[in-house]
Amino acid sequence: MSIEFKNNVFSLNTESTSYIFRVTKFKHLEHIYYGERVPAEDAEALSVKHDIQLGSSVMYDKSDDSYCLDNLCLEWSGVGRGDYRQTPIEVKMPDGSFSSDFLYEKHEIVSGCVPMQSLPNAYDDENTAETLVIHMRERHRAVELTLYYTVFYADNVIARRCVLKNLCDAELSIRRIMSMSVDMLDRGFLMHSFDGGWIKETHRHIRPVEYGMYVNSSTTGSSSNRHNAGFLLSEKHTNEDSGRAWGFNLVYSGNHFGVVEKSNHDLVRVQLGINPHCFDWTLRSGESFETPEAVMTFSEHGFNGLSANFHDFVNNHIVRGDWKNIERPVLINDWEACFFKFTRGKLLKLARRAKKLGVEFFVLDDGWFGARNSDTAGLGDYNVNLRKLPGGLGEFAGSIEKLGMKFGLWFEPESVNVDSDLYRAHPDWAIKPPTGEPCFGRNQLLLDLTRKEVRDYIVESVGNVLDSAKISYVKWDMNRHMSDAYSESLSNQGEFVHRYIIGLYEVLDRIFTPRSHILFESCSSGGNRFDLGMLCYSPQVWSSDDTDPIERLDIQSGLSYLYPQSTMGAHVSAAPHQQTLRETPLPTRFNVAAFGVLGYELELKFMTPVELKEIREQIAFYKAHRRTLQYGRFYRFDERKDNKVHWQCSAHDGLEHIVGHFQKLCTASEGADRLPVKALDANARYRLKCKGQRLFVKRMGGLVKHITPVEFHPDGFVLRTANKFFAMPDGAEDCSASGAAFMSGVGLNNQFLGTGYNGKLHMYGDFGSSVYVIEKET
Repeated sequence: MSIEFKNNVFSLNTESTSYIFRVTKFKHLEHIYYGERVPAEDAEALSVKHDIQLGSSVMYDKSDDSYCLDNLCLEWSGVGRGDYRQTPIEVKMPDGSFSSDFLYEKHEIVSGCVPMQSLPNAYDDENTAETLVIHMRERHRAVELTLYYTVFYADNVIARRCVLKNLCDAELSIRRIMSMSVDMLDRGFLMHSFDGGWIKETHRHIRPVEYGMYVNSSTTGSSSNRHNAGFLLSEKHTNEDSGRAWGFNLVYSGNHFGVVEKSNHDLVRVQLGINPHCFDWTLRSGESFETPEAVMTFSEHGFNGLSANFHDFVNNHIVRGDWKNIERPVLINDWEACFFKFTRGKLLKLARRAKKLGVEFFVLDDGWFGARNSDTAGLGDYNVNLRKLPGGLGEFAGSIEKLGMKFGLWFEPESVNVDSDLYRAHPDWAIKPPTGEPCFGRNQLLLDLTRKEVRDYIVESVGNVLDSAKISYVKWDMNRHMSDAYSESLSNQGEFVHRYIIGLYEVLDRIFTPRSHILFESCSSGGNRFDLGMLCYSPQVWSSDDTDPIERLDIQSGLSYLYPQSTMGAHVSAAPHQQTLRETPLPTRFNVAAFGVLGYELELKFMTPVELKEIREQIAFYKAHRRTLQYGRFYRFDERKDNKVHWQCSAHDGLEHIVGHFQKLCTASEGADRLPVKALDANARYRLKCKGQRLFVKRMGGLVKHITPVEFHPDGFVLRTANKFFAMPDGAEDCSASGAAFMSGVGLNNQFLGTGYNGKLHMYGDFGSSVYVIEKET
């Protein structure tokens, strides 16, 4: 069994970890240990000792002057009994008091996961999980608190949540209730958060945990591009492959609140749950409130070990339905090629070109409905714009299918433009303040998903569109933060944001559960809602509106600490990039995007024949190695050089390993590079091949004169023509060696050193890269 209870000690064990806590003599839950696997009998040895009273402290009970809640490592705490750290729960009781003291009553251990009523949570379709259910009761009031601990043995993950039930005769007011709270003795912790904003999501930031409180939160109405809900703790010297690390995340898409607090006696409290900002939930007699589910994991094998736990958990217990563990298709999205200006003929030309390159899905983005010729009108309407698509969606989807591709469609159902038929008919359905003018974002308002009639309208409208044509993919967008959080349908506006998220989940469930064949990709101005809650409905998420591969190195690296590459939408776009004006090589754009769910988003008619050939070969390579790239074990590296980034994906059978070698900025006459590789059999033989790619003539500019017998104008007719049809090979490499040699770092061919060119050189310059395939020889 994963869960044991003996001598008042709970021991929750996964394959490689132990989580231990006990019931104290006063019926509180004292946390003992979370780390690598240890026997439950060691609980006393591992516990924080309390041999004498602390100065300036409040005793919990006069019978024991050393029992002080403020200096106990707790699994849960309350208010008013001497614990002055951040409380996981703040409830205004019927008598007006905020005091609470929840004590252990009983527990049971059940097989599998316990489904939630209003929110998504992790599931277990192989019946290998176990759940510990602990029943607690407030010391003086008829209020019950139930704590749930679900152990996912093989994934080294424990999920936590709680349910508060009001058995009083009068109502309660919940001001704060976390999904989890745990206290650990400080180990010199560092906190790692993943922060940013639009087009710069999930950049990793590291800070030491010192006295005080560190908050990682969102107040935008969604999990947000500013601070992802997931964060990590580590010991100071933990690196990618060694040292202890702890990870925390939340199955929720709304305002989140994560806190790490170090007390004056070096106890570190970690909490995660709904943000208490403007939260106020009325709990009437007999009602219950359930929190979102939090997830925790630990690894003694550094951040790569931690990521492996999270990746397996997401793929096996969060993503569900027909697309669980299924390879994702290569798609082309028309947005950056067309924006709002398209016709049926223009789209079909793009689709035909894409089909010839090996693209599998064609996705029609914004602009297909109503008066949607710009972002100022049309949102909320679902009538097809017949001027753009004269035969309607059914006919157009059929035309895409006849080309041998699947058809996908963009929606933004949560928003509305004032200039729309929907708003003119139902202006009260938009989120607006009770007085004054609303705030607009991208010329739009959000619809009030707390109202049943609004949810019904979205479900019916989107469902009718999906059933009107052969649609195999949906991109669901949401392009603004929430403001003016208010609904005429609610008597308590403190419930609004959470009820909106509950309404969103209901809408997604009603639309996509009956249509589970549809591949659903969530988007919110890029990575504004990249979270475990959305991944319960959408197997993949658009990572960022920034498709610059150099920016994506940071964005996708940050995401990889918490989420598997099978969930990350990553596209090749035109350069200079719309988000940065950076000019990057076509091979690098692919090489970065290949470590995710590959797509293309550019106007193919402007590509040269040799560029189209490059793309055709890129897609063929991706398809040949798609299983490894999407579902293989992902590794990051502690880099030897500041200008390099390396990623590795390893097939689970160990036969194939793909390594990306990325250079951000070049330096003059740089020293030799070695390729770092992990997870090989030291005694086996492997063969390394560099994926073929091209060096385009235009990248050489005026330097071409050094290798041509006559001088040509760098931007003249001859070289422009040559650039369309001719490219030079870039850094061909092929070698065999033992696994031990590869893991020690094999030497790579030189890159350009300023002295000439030959077919062996890597002509990286700024933003160059290569991808290597390492296969086990049999």
